[in-house]
Amino acid sequence: MNIKIGVLSDTHLNSVNDELKRIKTQYLSDVDYIMHAGDIVSIDVVTFLDDGNFFGVHGNMDPYGLRELLPEKRVLDFGPFRVGLIHGWGAKAGIEDRIGREFKDVDAIIYGHSHTPANHIKEGILYFNPGTAIGYSSSGLHTIGILEIDNKITGRIIEI
Repeated sequence: MNIKIGVLSDTHLNSVNDELKRIKTQYLSDVDYIMHAGDIVSIDVVTFLDDGNFFGVHGNMDPYGLRELLPEKRVLDFGPFRVGLIHGWGAKAGIEDRIGREFKDVDAIIYGHSHTPANHIKEGILYFNPGTAIGYSSSGLHTIGILEIDNKITGRIIEI
């Protein structure tokens, strides 16, 4: 098993723009799946990203139509590995503790909300936040994530 997953969060786009098109072409063209951890804002963005391999959740800034289309959280199985996907909520401080309580028996938790990249293991679980590729970034850093699943799950944050 060798699976490559492109991970986005907090794009905050009202429509598909040239930057998102560039990101998909340049960074996501060779992935097996695309995941989005919420605050997508436009159903058009979901349609653009979904080539039959898209998994997403809604975030706190997503409108009603996206909240109806996408769940608040989900668990995805990739062979023996279980991956939780959630947006997150509240202050940046403590977000991983809050979202960690939402999942049982997962190997990784992908989240967003903070617009801050994260890629570390805590209590045996990979916590992975791709940051924001297009949205507001207090650091000015725009990033996406790549998860690779083989005999383990590893993550990379890519500055774009």
